[in-house]
Amino acid sequence: MQYDHILLEHGSGGLLSHELVRNLFLPLFRNEHLSRMEDAATFSVGSQRFCLTTDSYVVHPLFFPGGDIGSLAVHGTVNDIAMSGGRPLFLSAGFIIEEGFPYGELQTICRSMATAAERAGVEIVTGDTKVVPKGTADGLFINTSGIGIIEYAATPGVACIRPGDVIIVNGPVGDHGAAILQARQSLGFKSAVISDSAPLNGLVAGILEANPHVHCLRDATRGGLGGILAEMAEQSGLVFILDEAQIPIHEDVRAICEILGLDPLYLANEGKMVLFCPETEAKNILAVMKNHPYGREGALIGQVKEGKRGRLILQTAIGGSREIDLPTGELVPRIC
Repeated sequence: MQYDHILLEHGSGGLLSHELVRNLFLPLFRNEHLSRMEDAATFSVGSQRFCLTTDSYVVHPLFFPGGDIGSLAVHGTVNDIAMSGGRPLFLSAGFIIEEGFPYGELQTICRSMATAAERAGVEIVTGDTKVVPKGTADGLFINTSGIGIIEYAATPGVACIRPGDVIIVNGPVGDHGAAILQARQSLGFKSAVISDSAPLNGLVAGILEANPHVHCLRDATRGGLGGILAEMAEQSGLVFILDEAQIPIHEDVRAICEILGLDPLYLANEGKMVLFCPETEAKNILAVMKNHPYGREGALIGQVKEGKRGRLILQTAIGGSREIDLPTGELVPRIC
């Protein structure tokens, strides 16, 4: 479908985002690195392999339960590198600041970024600052890029997923999206939900060190678990079957979704990843995962099978099944 104007949904991580990338960006910028459609580009310089990623953060509000735009920017970029099997090393940080933005808030956000970078074991080594007139931006936007080295023997990716693989998630999904909804103070109720924003590079490094058979990793950010897996199923041409009863979701997140009529599978995450591996390796990987703070509630949630086309099927808790598609609208705008 052709559009005369960009819609908010084009940035949601759902169907329109997918179409924008496929129909506009890929044809114009096409190259072997971009065409893989992974969280980071992977490439070699001599005998050393690297990965490179970039992301922009426009979350509203800037401060939310469990984090802020600064820590979120660091975690998101670190995680994209980790999902490509890389060890993150260096980040850049670009700030677009609206005139009149409180200096103290900017200082708090920068301190949060510094703390997050230190905990993730990366350095912010370059950056840029632009200030725009009042009314032309919403407070503060941050762009971060990151580079890492790949020391893992293989490069995990969608192309490596095979029939017979199982799907593992490292913990309850939907917390970040629910925390943002709560922070917008328009719901009329409170909950104990906090964002899951966290750096996953340590967890991933432990898994890859202990197991050389991980086929694919992906962090389930915009579009949530359902959106990410639906996109990956289409890319792979395989059928992903999820067991609804095994998908961990906090009860407060379920409650928020029931009240607002949302599906928790489409709520964003900022500290959750999906992992594909042979079924024979699942027990070992889950053992490593559960020994890490960001993987203690990890669970095996599905399996991969052959099919005539790529699709995502949810086996429901009441014994039925339904196909999960890419979300077609913007469930929660300005989520990251």
